[in-house]
Amino acid sequence: MADLFVKQAKEYADARPSYPPQLFQFIASKTPSHNLAWDVGTGSGQAAKSLSVIYEKVIATDASAKQLEFAVKICNVRYQHTPPIMSMAELEEMVASEGSVDLVTMAQSLHWFDMPTLYRQVKWVLKKPHGVIAAWCYYLPRVCDEVDTVLDEFYSSEVGPYWNPAGKLIHKLYRRIDFPFEPVEGADHTGPFEFVTETLMNLDDLFTYIKSWSAYQTAKGKGVELLGEDVVQKFKFSWGEDGKRVVRFPIDLRMGKVGREIF
Repeated sequence: MADLFVKQAKEYADARPSYPPQLFQFIASKTPSHNLAWDVGTGSGQAAKSLSVIYEKVIATDASAKQLEFAVKICNVRYQHTPPIMSMAELEEMVASEGSVDLVTMAQSLHWFDMPTLYRQVKWVLKKPHGVIAAWCYYLPRVCDEVDTVLDEFYSSEVGPYWNPAGKLIHKLYRRIDFPFEPVEGADHTGPFEFVTETLMNLDDLFTYIKSWSAYQTAKGKGVELLGEDVVQKFKFSWGEDGKRVVRFPIDLRMGKVGREIF
């Protein structure tokens, strides 16, 4: 996973959307205490920044040291470079001790991990029985009918062959993944819970966002430029004369609590 994000780390930091305050308020309302949160696969810290306002301490980890270079330094956030797969001893040394974490988050990152291993570690660090895991993702941004049509066609026909199996999990918005946790208080399921984030983008911003995709970098490594002149012209025509447009990113959240089981 980490190698995929070395070359586009700056694009990722510049172009990826932030998440709405309502998302974090909803998640935090389900954790009885707000002492410690662990943000897994933090990237350049988009989620960690918002968590730092609510939780006393945040541990933000990533297997890509390059991504962490672009994270905003915050006094109560500790950024930690970790191996792609941590042993239990490394987990305790680098992240937290058993039963000490209120919340574990994965913002657009769950699909990159070996889920059985990660789930076992999440259950070990979370407080019992109300420690919460929250994993969310977004798919394609929505701009307007004309741009969306071009983007959808580009995504399926041009980009599709270059997604690896992990990246393809996000196409279903985590709706079909194994998620072995109990519903949080006040809910009868583990999601998806739906949110949306909006941002202003011009066309160059959209291209930067596309360049942050792992599939784009995979294609580039094979000598293929997905944003060729013909594709760029299609986007320009559909975008029109408007400079900035409101771009919506639908978000799906899976969330549950660890329960009383001991792992």
